[in-house]
Amino acid sequence: MLPPDHGLTMLLRKLDSIGRLTAEEQQAIESLPVKTRVLGPGQDIVQEGDRPSQSGLVLNGWACRYKMLSMGRRQILSLHIAGDIPDLESLHAGMMDHSIGALTQATVAFIPHESLRELIAHFPGVAALFWRDLLIAAATYRAWLTGVGRRPAYERMAHLFCELYVRQQAVGLGSEHRCPFPITQIDLGDALGLSNVHVNRVLQDMRGSGLISLRGGELVIEQWQRLAGAAEFDPAYLHLKGRAA
Repeated sequence: MLPPDHGLTMLLRKLDSIGRLTAEEQQAIESLPVKTRVLGPGQDIVQEGDRPSQSGLVLNGWACRYKMLSMGRRQILSLHIAGDIPDLESLHAGMMDHSIGALTQATVAFIPHESLRELIAHFPGVAALFWRDLLIAAATYRAWLTGVGRRPAYERMAHLFCELYVRQQAVGLGSEHRCPFPITQIDLGDALGLSNVHVNRVLQDMRGSGLISLRGGELVIEQWQRLAGAAEFDPAYLHLKGRAA
């Protein structure tokens, strides 16, 4: 399992997992100006209502897209790992209609929108990959919506575990059905629409069945075929370049 890299290598890995970059395009991406910050758990990368002039690339750690409701209720809309630019749409959307924050300690590289616009203007192939990445994000939302709307809690959680493993495998952060999993049961509940008690019960069932283990911030999928079968997991919606778990 490869460690997370500092610099723009993780972005290159992410884009390479969904398409193809020329040597010139790689060099142009590596030359992007960035300002790097280390954020603590709960710190925001960008807040709802902001009009950002930069986008944040996760270099290491985990982040999430979320909405806050009354009484402190939070709905996590997506989870983000190293290589992701969760607020890429802010390049065109203007005002943020949701927030993006760190779930763990995370290193984030902020890239000016002006520099991103120059990059995609000069390199249509990079623009196409960014567009593809946004389309994959939309496909992932559909998968999550289907899970929250129709899958029982056990299947819903199994599907999320499969997705997070495959996504991390694609950028070199997971292998042999092992990957980082540093988030809390509360985070899981907010992503899956489940109470903390329900999350704990499902995790106990999965452990008791010998499907997974969670230890030291790592997810180990002990029986991939059974877990994927329970979730009816098909990674096609992630549109990864020929990769499958």
